[in-house]
Parts: sequence; C-alpha cells; structure tokens
Amino acid sequence: MQRFDIHKNEAIKCYNPSNIQKRKETWHPETNPDGRWRKFTYAEIIARDKTSLDITWLKDKSLTDLDNLPDPDILATEIIENLEAGIESFKEIYNIIK
Repeated sequence: MQRFDIHKNEAIKCYNPSNIQKRKETWHPETNPDGRWRKFTYAEIIARDKTSLDITWLKDKSLTDLDNLPDPDILATEIIENLEAGIESFKEIYNIIK
C-alpha cells in the first residue's frame, strides 16, 4: 500500500487542485522520458490515430422523445438511486485510499 500512497501523493502534487496554473509536468523528452505527468497540446492529441473529440455518442436517444418520458416521480427516484450508488462507490474508494 505504501507504493500506492507514493503515487497518489505524487498525483495530487502534480494535479495541484489549489492552483491549476502552477501544475508542472514531470515528463521531458530528454531529461525524464519516463516521467508520468505530461500535458498534450490539442495538435498532439488530434494527430493520434483514430482520435475523436466528438462526444455526441453520450447522448441518450431515449430522452429525445419528450412525449415518452417517464413520470417525474419515476425520474426523480432513478436520479436519487444513481446519486446514492455514486456516493457509495466514492465511499468505497475513499476507504481504500485513506
């Protein structure tokens, strides 16, 4: 578990959630080619084979037909269930990494 903690702490330090402008990558092509943290430009990402920044696949086609939506109480219940499941998942992850 100690090795995981080292990587977790390194990730948090590099991520720098308190000041994202001060994030520093550890990768460098000459001095540290094995560095784990690297930023990519849009051009570098788009140049990769089969790269797509199109996220239209995320659309739920079943929700485009507004006349056939479930009743609001059913939707609300499903939303609550999804949120509770998400919270439980986060709790499990938190208990593993703390």
